[in-house]
Amino acid sequence: MRTIVITGSASGIGAAVLAQIEAAGDRVVGVDVRDAEIVADLSAEEGRARVVSAVREQAGDAIDGLVACAGLGPQVAAHDRIVSVNYFGAVATLTSLRALLAKGNAPSAVAISSNSSRIVPEGDSGLVAACLDGDEASARRIAGPVDGSTVYANTKLALARWVRRNAPGAEWAGAGIRLNAVAPGAVQTPLLQEGLDDPQFGPAIRGFPIPLGAGFGRPEQIADAVVFLLGARASFCCGTILYVDGGSDALVRRDAY
Repeated sequence: MRTIVITGSASGIGAAVLAQIEAAGDRVVGVDVRDAEIVADLSAEEGRARVVSAVREQAGDAIDGLVACAGLGPQVAAHDRIVSVNYFGAVATLTSLRALLAKGNAPSAVAISSNSSRIVPEGDSGLVAACLDGDEASARRIAGPVDGSTVYANTKLALARWVRRNAPGAEWAGAGIRLNAVAPGAVQTPLLQEGLDDPQFGPAIRGFPIPLGAGFGRPEQIADAVVFLLGARASFCCGTILYVDGGSDALVRRDAY
């Protein structure tokens, strides 16, 4: 039986991943701001430290998988919190639990990025660079006057680049840990619903094309991809950013590869 840690486990994609993993007979240690085995706020250092100590208490010195799923949407008014949860909270979770993964059985980690990371223009605010430089104070300051959709997309772009830069390195692949990411499109979750209810973001979300024509994605469709990357069938995947978005990225960036 594997032990998998999931942040953002209480709802949406995280809850769907949890359900699939538990259905397969593995153990999940959930992390969220509510309704989870470990209640912690990843926007703050105190919450991030609590995750590490609590995971050790519940799982011991080894875990077999980690899903960094906790995130905030573009409609959140406090843009600095989007930065701290979506990028710095995710990276802190991945790096601080890496030592436990290294002792696990065929360990794998999956970060949740977004197809908006490449569809929304990066701009010249310097937000992505500040994230990748590890300068949280500057990244939070930069995010203040930037529109929410760009802040959200930039944090997810920075996270995808962090995965690409670190996955093949000595601390991850060199230690036998596979690190990959999933980039979902619009998925019917409470987070998306908050965006749909927002008078600014709602029309843009509804108007964005999804070539498959099946409407918004379902959380379990993203969970399928996450569970695949966690498992043995993805044993040769390293640094992969897997787009699961109904074809939106291919439509908008058809010549990107």
